[in-house]
Amino acid sequence: MDDYLWVLKDDELALVRELEPERLKALDEDELLDLHRRVRRARNKHVKNYRRKAALDVKAAGGRGKAAPKGGKARWRAAAFEEALAIVSGRLAHVAHLQAEALKEERLARARSGKSSGPEIADHPQGGKVGPGRDREYEKTTGGLKRDASSRAQGARRQGKKDSR
Repeated sequence: MDDYLWVLKDDELALVRELEPERLKALDEDELLDLHRRVRRARNKHVKNYRRKAALDVKAAGGRGKAAPKGGKARWRAAAFEEALAIVSGRLAHVAHLQAEALKEERLARARSGKSSGPEIADHPQGGKVGPGRDREYEKTTGGLKRDASSRAQGARRQGKKDSR
């Protein structure tokens, strides 16, 4: 990351300084998401600027090979924010994983203790817990069951076709 600092402006340097390991460790998931959004926007801006200038250089030079040496600072800035985005994305993934594991453990502990996290109804005959639902007022006929199965199979075939593209 230090290779790119010479090309960044003051406001861009301030954004990159937020990626110092001590500062990143102090951020929670929401703050990391905000930082990720800001770094991604800066990266997109510089990549767009670099590509636009490079496209003009190709026209002027008459080929990509002749135009390649140009666009130095813009290319360095785009590369700097690409690396910055990778750093923030990695930290965000780590923090999100830790929070997901903590939430999972909390839910499992609640389930083991018999406390449901679902809705409760005070005057329900099953002691405040929601039951399996109401029984149907009618019974499906064989034709309805077959038709429903056919419809589900048709949807599965259609999804399989999309997935194989």
